[in-house]
Amino acid sequence: MYKKSPEVTAFIEKYPKDVKLILNKIRAAIHKAAPKAEEAMGYGVPAFKLNGNLVFFAGFKKHIGFYPNGNSAMKKFKNELAEYEQARGTIRFPLDKPIPYGLITKIVKFRAQEQLQKR
Repeated sequence: MYKKSPEVTAFIEKYPKDVKLILNKIRAAIHKAAPKAEEAMGYGVPAFKLNGNLVFFAGFKKHIGFYPNGNSAMKKFKNELAEYEQARGTIRFPLDKPIPYGLITKIVKFRAQEQLQKR
């Protein structure tokens, strides 16, 4: 079992039950994809660190914001991300559609490889 940050837990607890469930599933997917990453808070939202910033995520009224810390993952998974609204360094997964946990896992694994190559 991974070490949960009390600050991240407190952040997630503020959300409605349905969003809380999604955020906890994303949290678990990130831990599974990058088991050596550490939880923290960054820029006021949950962050994962692995040799620097790995990914961030947060819940909003109509979407989940997922931030792969840079544009490299967004370029790599451009085709798979095409159906989602995006902004610079931001992917928005709408709450009224299934959350693509498998895609999140692939992005995190890709980012973890990038971060580990920085050594």
